Amino acid sequence: MPGTTATPRALVVDDAAENRMLVSALLIQQGFHVDQAADGEAAVQAAEQTLPDLIVLDIGLPDIDGVEVCRRVRSFSDAHVLMLTASDTELDKVVGFEAGADDYVTKPFSVAELVGRVKAVLRRASRTPIAAPPVEAPSNARRFGSLTLDPLAREVTLEGATLDLTRIEFDLLNTFTAEPRVAFSRAQLLERVWGPNWFGDDHLVDVHVSNLRRKLADDPRSPDFVCTVRGVGYRMGAGR
Repeated sequence: MPGTTATPRALVVDDAAENRMLVSALLIQQGFHVDQAADGEAAVQAAEQTLPDLIVLDIGLPDIDGVEVCRRVRSFSDAHVLMLTASDTELDKVVGFEAGADDYVTKPFSVAELVGRVKAVLRRASRTPIAAPPVEAPSNARRFGSLTLDPLAREVTLEGATLDLTRIEFDLLNTFTAEPRVAFSRAQLLERVWGPNWFGDDHLVDVHVSNLRRKLADDPRSPDFVCTVRGVGYRMGAGR
């Protein structure tokens, strides 16, 4: 993660001062140095200046909304973005994930839920991804038809063009390509990509896989790359 040091850094973005203070206090208890922003423009500027490891981002901001903030932040940051939303509708989740969010919490949320998500971020920041081999030469990049994934460079190309994947999308594809004959369950993918004991529902995997397929131009009815294994989960296909 971009700003990860001995003391992880967080940015809390919410126009309600009481919410900012509550979330900030919880993060400080978990060992974060915390910065705050009350609107979207200030949030983007703060993210550029501080390069946080975690951004807790309210979707309903007074100037530009959290979705647009997330899109802008994703142009320069790989921070873990946890969105706070007052709605639990499917559309809100999909829009947030398409903008580059990693996770979401629905208001009102419990302290235990938020702390659980934050601890998952800390575990993820401190561990080596399971799917990535410890030593691998760039010449050994994995190829599946017109798709190439370079684990060391964290680069994916499709038909020679570089794909703009989020960290979660890359880690999912990295997991699939590292063991292409393995059918991974959603629970296994949550453990490998989000970290052990992740706090949340496994439907998150489906949304991120859907976004990944869209960027791969993969027809979900007959995918070439990320294949659905009925009753199990997903595995890597042969490509095209």
